Amino acid sequence: MDNERITPVDLPEPRYEYGADDHVFVELAEEMSFTANFKAMAITQQVAERDIDGVVENCPANASYMLRIDPEIIHPDDLIAELKEIESEIDLENYDWETRIIDVPVLFEDPWTHETLMEFRERHQDPDGTDLEYSAELNGFDGVESFIDAFVGAPHLVTMVGFVPGLPWCFQMVPRNQQLEVPKYVEPRTDTPSRAVGFGGAFSVIYPVQGAGGYQLYGRTPIEVLDTEQTLPDFRDSMVFPNPGDILNYRRIDREEYDAIREEVEAGTYEYNYENVSFSPEEFFESPAEYNEQLMEVLE
Repeated sequence: MDNERITPVDLPEPRYEYGADDHVFVELAEEMSFTANFKAMAITQQVAERDIDGVVENCPANASYMLRIDPEIIHPDDLIAELKEIESEIDLENYDWETRIIDVPVLFEDPWTHETLMEFRERHQDPDGTDLEYSAELNGFDGVESFIDAFVGAPHLVTMVGFVPGLPWCFQMVPRNQQLEVPKYVEPRTDTPSRAVGFGGAFSVIYPVQGAGGYQLYGRTPIEVLDTEQTLPDFRDSMVFPNPGDILNYRRIDREEYDAIREEVEAGTYEYNYENVSFSPEEFFESPAEYNEQLMEVLE
């Protein structure tokens, strides 16, 4: 991909609101951008580091964040005053954070998601094709293979975790004019395989459990993002593996590798392939393609 610079966005003044008696919601922008998301992650990281008494939960999102509080310990107005102080002190040009580059193997055009998407063609914009064929055509690619090449050609940043527990929302780390975009199904499916890799709007996701869904289906990963029993080694500290700020490297695999990895997962011995890195928004904005290559080298 071309190594064009990403221009940071000028954000409006944050909007602070109460969420009933025990939440504070802060909107940093009305639309998703790297600037807004990086600011949300930086602020919530600082909230965590300050260990503010009375803050119970800390949840960054695409262009906002929300904190759950114990109102008997801290008043929302006192928290908002501290949040404004944190916001005024953060300079993304000089702010780095520790994160993980995570290898995510994917079997594209797998039999399970293919069976599901074909079952629900009447709910899709293109009843005669597959989700990958539709996505490739919509984004101007000459076929599915070149579309998948673009999908795996740059890493995806976990901008938030939610919708259902453990589901990572991921924004591909490329300039806006290179972003892939597809709509959701006209009507949601009533079924989606667990570990399905989907795409909707400009976000990739990994469905942690079987259930309803409306994103285009591209493939399936053999690894888990949610382990409620915490039996796998990488889930010792949390039943959810992906964290906001993690960087996922989707990697194409064949059925043989899929089955081999899945066997390890089911045996309880599989360990994620990931490396810890320091992420610099300034370096990413200045030269995204080159910086992505540097990040990916650590997995090799």
